[in-house]
Amino acid sequence: MIIYGVAFLAFCTLAGIFIGSLLGQLIGVPANVGGVGIAMLLLIFLGSYLKKRGLFVGKSEQGVEFWSAIYIPIVVAMAAQQNVYGALSGGPMAIIAGTAAVVAGFALVPVLSRIGQKKPETDATSPLTKAPR
Repeated sequence: MIIYGVAFLAFCTLAGIFIGSLLGQLIGVPANVGGVGIAMLLLIFLGSYLKKRGLFVGKSEQGVEFWSAIYIPIVVAMAAQQNVYGALSGGPMAIIAGTAAVVAGFALVPVLSRIGQKKPETDATSPLTKAPR
């Protein structure tokens, strides 16, 4: 059922926010630290685990697909609530951390694109694999 997919997404979101709040308390920051990211990782890993086990199929996936279609506007709305001026006025650390995250993300694009790709099978009798004469 579609409602199971939405419930699964809600569980991942609540768990991510809870873990992000705990992480914030552990490092002494009075805020949620990475709750949305943790929720997305939970959604990906638990979703693939349940799908491999055959427990997350068909209509349940449609509930997650529905929310994934509107995920970007939700993230934009959440980002609008952040105090960007406060982060930038706190020192250069916010700029350094943001720049490092973007550079790391760009550097990992080729690595992530290779994950899961099958190697092409070469056939010794294929004319494309023979050396030119």
